[in-house]
Amino acid sequence: MGRDQADSAASGRPLVPIDATEAKYLLLRQHIIEGRFPPGSVLLETALSVEYGVSRTPMREALHRLTQDGLIERSTRGFRVRVRTPEEIVDIYDARIALESTGAGLAAVRHNEFDLARLNHLLEERRHGTDANALGKLNNAWHEALRVAAHNTTILDLLGRLDSMLEVYRSTRSQSASDQEIGEHEAVVAAIRDRDADTAQEAMREHLRRVRDRRIADLLAEGS
Repeated sequence: MGRDQADSAASGRPLVPIDATEAKYLLLRQHIIEGRFPPGSVLLETALSVEYGVSRTPMREALHRLTQDGLIERSTRGFRVRVRTPEEIVDIYDARIALESTGAGLAAVRHNEFDLARLNHLLEERRHGTDANALGKLNNAWHEALRVAAHNTTILDLLGRLDSMLEVYRSTRSQSASDQEIGEHEAVVAAIRDRDADTAQEAMREHLRRVRDRRIADLLAEGS
């Protein structure tokens, strides 16, 4: 099962068969997000067709879709992985904050017992984890579980697109699960458990604002 199919299964979205064109699009997208092609990298249709073992037509379609995703843009030599300014990254974060805080409010109203149990389990796993890589995955899984608990597929899909845009610019600094961050997650879960939509929404908004500010500070420090 591919990464996107695994994510789909985890989020409750139905699995659908993918053809070869779709598979190459997903693979190239994953490689961009993981940093194989850093921001500013030139992507040539012919070279990628050879590298990924497909004809130019499906690769051209994949590149056009990645342009629509906001991950790449046209350049004089073909395409390149999009380079965003700190201001643009802040804009993407602001959109994420608006959507995910709304999702937290919806989760407080719409969650079921399984949703709440999953949030608590992931929070507990992160609280006792020590491996930095595993902690990052648990954090992502917790946010995904929160979005699923909102039971709103539009918010879920839009946040997935924003995640992809932000993941390209992830900090290379080691991240750990701080007591403050875990406490913020606990506050969100407590509000969801109490079905307090306003508190859940505000707690998530404040948490993501702090995450945004830290991410921007790290990226600026790395670029200095």
